[in-house]
Amino acid sequence: MTDGIYPTLGRQSGLLREMNAIAQNIANANTTGYRGGGMLFSEFVVDTGNGNPSVSMAHANVQTTNLTQGALERTGGAFDLAIEGDGFFQVDRNGQTFLTRAGAFMTGPDGGVVTPEGDALLDAGGAPVFVPPGSNAVHVSGDGTLSADGQPLAQIGLVMPVAPDRLARTAGTLFEAGDGTVPVETPRILQGFLEASNVNPVLEIARMITVQNAYELGQNFMTQEDERVRSIFRLMEQ
Repeated sequence: MTDGIYPTLGRQSGLLREMNAIAQNIANANTTGYRGGGMLFSEFVVDTGNGNPSVSMAHANVQTTNLTQGALERTGGAFDLAIEGDGFFQVDRNGQTFLTRAGAFMTGPDGGVVTPEGDALLDAGGAPVFVPPGSNAVHVSGDGTLSADGQPLAQIGLVMPVAPDRLARTAGTLFEAGDGTVPVETPRILQGFLEASNVNPVLEIARMITVQNAYELGQNFMTQEDERVRSIFRLMEQ
């Protein structure tokens, strides 16, 4: 008698996760290098046995990431870097490597090139990138070669995850590539630019309204189904 409620509960849970993803997208619409996300809905059929009809259940446990490139905005900053095309910067946080498209870097007291959060930018070999303190002219070529005062120092490493569809967001603009990464064959880095978020706020608000309507529809169905079951029990008690 409750076969309709359990599938709807699974659907409602997935819609709630989708709503949370949309809210995160809207909140980060102006975050440099942010990649919009969503949830992937899947279906599996439950065998109820004993000749009973099967039950179709829906879940949304898999996160998806929109890898579409965001708009490139000129800033003129020497350590503002944007990737044109495929690839991710590698940064080190507490000994663990993460991927990001957020290229707003700066130099620390020791000359290390870091993110605003203090994560070290890594070169193609996985080592932190340094610029000698007091350097005047800092130049980053299209292939990622970093020079200071005319002297090549390092090549910024760009990588792609082996399985882009399995990128796992850890925080904001940081991702983990659980299946590993491969170097980008033809990297393209622009100095003095930053990549904007690829979130379209208007489309996200439209998605939010659609998800909200679907959630309310499911809620109304469960209320009606609950009343139907209660009515059956009341009749049985008479």
